[in-house]
Amino acid sequence: MRKFTALKYIGFLGLLISSTYLNAQEENPLFDNYISLDYENKKTYTIAQVNVVGTETRDTNAIKSIVKLREGDEIVLASDRIGRGVKSLWRLGIFSNVEILLDDIIDDAIYLTIKLEESPTLSRIEFKGVKKSWTDDLTSAVQESVRIGGILTQNGRSESVQKIKTFYKSKGFPDAEITIDQNSHPTKANSVIAVFTVAPKDRMKIGKISFDGNEYVSDRKLRKLMKETKKKGTIFKKSKFVESDFEEDKKNILAHYNKLGYRDATFLGDSLWVNVDNNLELKVKLSEGSQYVYRNISWKGNSLYTDNQLAGVLGIVPGDIYNEELLAKRLEFSLDGRDVSSLYMDNGYLFFQATPTELSVQNDSIDLEMRIYEGPQATIDKVSIAGNDRTNENVVRRTIRTVPGDKFSRSNIIRSQRELQNLGYFNPENMDIQTPVNPDRGTVDIEYTLEETPSDQLELSAGFGGFSGLIGTLGVSFNNFSINNITKKESWSPLPTGDGQRLSVRIQSNGRFFRSYNASFTDPWLGGKKPNSFTIGFTGSEFNNSQFGGGFLNILRGFVGLGSSLKFPDDFFVSNTVLNLESIKLDRYGGIFIVDSGNFKNLNLNQTISRSSIDQPLFPRRGSRLSLSVQFTPPYSLFRKDDFWILTEAEKTELHQNALLELGSRGREGYFNQVLGSGMTQAEENVEQEENSRKFGFLEYHKWRFDAEWYFNIAGKLVMAASAKMGYLGSYNDALGTVPFERFELGGDGLSNQNSGITGTDIIALRGYDLQDLSVNTGRRGNAAIFNKFTVELRYPLSLNPTSTIYATTFFQAGNAWNEFRDYNPFDLYRSVGVGVRVFLPMFGLLGFDYGFGLDKVIEGNSNPGLGQLSKFSIILGFEPD
Repeated sequence: MRKFTALKYIGFLGLLISSTYLNAQEENPLFDNYISLDYENKKTYTIAQVNVVGTETRDTNAIKSIVKLREGDEIVLASDRIGRGVKSLWRLGIFSNVEILLDDIIDDAIYLTIKLEESPTLSRIEFKGVKKSWTDDLTSAVQESVRIGGILTQNGRSESVQKIKTFYKSKGFPDAEITIDQNSHPTKANSVIAVFTVAPKDRMKIGKISFDGNEYVSDRKLRKLMKETKKKGTIFKKSKFVESDFEEDKKNILAHYNKLGYRDATFLGDSLWVNVDNNLELKVKLSEGSQYVYRNISWKGNSLYTDNQLAGVLGIVPGDIYNEELLAKRLEFSLDGRDVSSLYMDNGYLFFQATPTELSVQNDSIDLEMRIYEGPQATIDKVSIAGNDRTNENVVRRTIRTVPGDKFSRSNIIRSQRELQNLGYFNPENMDIQTPVNPDRGTVDIEYTLEETPSDQLELSAGFGGFSGLIGTLGVSFNNFSINNITKKESWSPLPTGDGQRLSVRIQSNGRFFRSYNASFTDPWLGGKKPNSFTIGFTGSEFNNSQFGGGFLNILRGFVGLGSSLKFPDDFFVSNTVLNLESIKLDRYGGIFIVDSGNFKNLNLNQTISRSSIDQPLFPRRGSRLSLSVQFTPPYSLFRKDDFWILTEAEKTELHQNALLELGSRGREGYFNQVLGSGMTQAEENVEQEENSRKFGFLEYHKWRFDAEWYFNIAGKLVMAASAKMGYLGSYNDALGTVPFERFELGGDGLSNQNSGITGTDIIALRGYDLQDLSVNTGRRGNAAIFNKFTVELRYPLSLNPTSTIYATTFFQAGNAWNEFRDYNPFDLYRSVGVGVRVFLPMFGLLGFDYGFGLDKVIEGNSNPGLGQLSKFSIILGFEPD
């Protein structure tokens, strides 16, 4: 039976304290009736009913479990149990108001109500006054503090504002003001939108950076060492002050001082203030200290090599400036292999250690003792390979130079990595080599982890070839082909792969008068035991100018080649021998050669000695590639009578009669008397053409090519590439002269003039110039017999992803070509400068663009040409021009 009293707002003391302590936002009555309780006698009640109101998205049973108040539980009202339940609900952070109310007491049963108000959830984040390009970065930053679908707490609001301030400070806006508004969502119930409004104020740029205390290193050099903290007006860098970047820049400065021997250099402080121009001024105070030098360098613990041998490799002598970074490189690891560690590790001493210890430091002199621990020699135990999903394991194993049972050699591991990269089958950026050591057994395992990358190429292109119209090209190259897997269905993708063989097919035609086709097959490991390559292939080309009133040209060539690795002078050298048999047929095909008709045979042997030490094929960063080749034919004229090509008078008469029959009686006078552009009459020119066709029926010549490329990693990813190319075509018999084929064509982009390559001409691109810009290309004698070309490039990669390798380049190029050796002048060169970009897509090969300026280009009739006339835009498709 309920008991009532006249005292107002007297209730259960424990419930009153808990509710008023945790729910001070608004005053709520604890009871809807006035109940008198006896606090002297702490009576136990049974919870008859617990109602949960004010929540629609939360499970009521879960809420009862959290507050630990369920029907049937016993409770002493004077305890703090209800207060603890209120705290538990508050800690969830999802309610804006929590109350536990006593509804009624009937005998020993009580009735409770849990009254809740849900906090609204965050449905969207918006920004005002923010650059669109910064929105994603800001969203990512604040989402760590305010989560979509979560509750927008006061702590989260504060953290978000601070993160936005930090972001704007990094952009040079230290005074940015940020406000946050919480707006109700127009369509979603109990949802809000957080709107961050940013007032960036003025950007603070660094107007001046000065230094105090530096005597040995200039202010200019110190500012250059600061990679991120730059003053206003610096090219390619924004001026802003970011404290974390400034701290990194100070480390760069100290590292530079340490290289110069100032190992005590330190910063004494720095000041930053806003000047009258509203720009930041930064002043850095430092102390350089003394410059240290090496006084004595001694060795201890070495037994395999003498002190003089180790000192020779170290390359640091007493009196040299102290340089801790150089010392570490010469002891542990140097890119050029000149370090003491390589000396030992290439001989199996994997456990080798070299510890430089300072014995004495007096004034500016340091005495060093190199303490050597040679340890035992390590033997390779297991060599494991993983990640070669398409390439057969034997292809990888025959490439690497680490074999179980051999002594450990670090240079062999580096060389193995380079050779695997040069295969072109694996991603060089994700190639990993681990060397787990078993010191108890004195062995080491070599673990190669590879990632296959597409290596096959598809060439599908079309281009406008001037009067020849549209020229289409279709070519495929399968660079990891396998003849042995032809019968294995699972290896077809689309052709059988895995053995490292190369199959290439290419067709080019304009459908009217030109077509060219070639195919080749290469096995780099003939027999599978030694790196002896075998190549076989053929090419064919046809030109038919009959529809233009001209003649035709037909060339067929077959070739077979053998290559092998050499051990001398070192094992980077490769020998390659190719036997070529070529047939060239001309029928009144004029305009290019000093012969326009005849059948010509070209049987030659090409011997090439090359050396390649580049680190990877697509974007080399270091190493070199050298090649010297000689191509020669038999000296047929030694076995034939002198002047065998000269026509007799009877042969000349027959030649003229046949020509006149075609011309008719009206052309007789002009045939014998009219002088042509060549300086001869038609009759004289016909005689010369016929004699030349006899003279060169069996081509005899010797042809030399030298190509060299060097790559230097200047800084970071920036690479300098330098190359030199030279060629010379000579004859055995001065009376015969130089053959009209196998010459050099310098100029153009190396792509649009590829059609002339069917005559055996070497196409040499010269960026910035068209073919007609070089006088040697406009003469009647055809192309040149000698050429020089030199190139220097600066390359920077934009992407080294194997699916799209992209780099930008700027170049300086110079070259020229001559008909005779007596005209040769190595200093008479056509120079050009320009920029370009290269994109390599594994499936489609190379795509590139060059924009070059011919510095020595002459524009007839214009003594002061503009940049547009001096420049040339070139496209590279499928391959890098020679």
